[in-house]
Amino acid sequence: MSTISTAALADWGRGLARITQAAADLILPYWRTELDVVRKADQSPVTEADREGELLILRQLAQAYPGVPVVSEEDASEFGAPEDIGPRFFLVDPVDGTKAFVRGDPNFTVNIGLIDNGVAVAGAICAPATGETWFTTADGVLKRDTRDGPERPVAVRPWPQGAALALVSHTMSEERATALAAEYGFSLRAPMDSSIKLCRIAEGAADIYPRHGPTMEWDTAAGHAILVAAGGRFTAPDGAPFVYGKADQGFRNGWFVARGAPA
Repeated sequence: MSTISTAALADWGRGLARITQAAADLILPYWRTELDVVRKADQSPVTEADREGELLILRQLAQAYPGVPVVSEEDASEFGAPEDIGPRFFLVDPVDGTKAFVRGDPNFTVNIGLIDNGVAVAGAICAPATGETWFTTADGVLKRDTRDGPERPVAVRPWPQGAALALVSHTMSEERATALAAEYGFSLRAPMDSSIKLCRIAEGAADIYPRHGPTMEWDTAAGHAILVAAGGRFTAPDGAPFVYGKADQGFRNGWFVARGAPA
């Protein structure tokens, strides 16, 4: 595997953004239609949009970045995750937030993250329903607010004392949310699906996303790279580094906390 600087790898985000947007164009016509929903072994839903979007992404990644392995959600679910992976690879979730997608909610995303030696170094996320796209560059994070709109830099905001906003799962209980608020010091919270939570923190629209529950590496890699490039932090709850490439664990994640800027 060739040696490429971290900054140069972060610049891959622009190419990844083009691929996420192509997948979003394919996926969007399925939204708010009568889709057949299949339940995977873990009872999570999968649709034709997931499958078609993944095929497009895999094809375009192979063309643009030949030789870089890919671990993708639907392929891993159907055929099993690889038992070993090299130091540099992509993590792909063609429809993150499939439950929201099926409900007709807009908060679903297309995610592509690049891992280098366990670190999320580049990423792109597109929200098909709104046309928003976020992606890493060597100089930080850029966002397009619409499909073909101009690019603008985004960054996390300082922690707003007394008004910090946490983004949480729709299914989180009131008791659990209250406990997390006491632990992490946020005052406000809003439910939201998918990796768009990480993008909202990265652009300074929210402050923290504590996840004390299961996720997979393809759920978080792109958003992790984007958040860190925008000045945020993404760690284990105790502040330890959050690493990728856990093939021996089926690419399952532990708990994490995603934050904007310190107080």
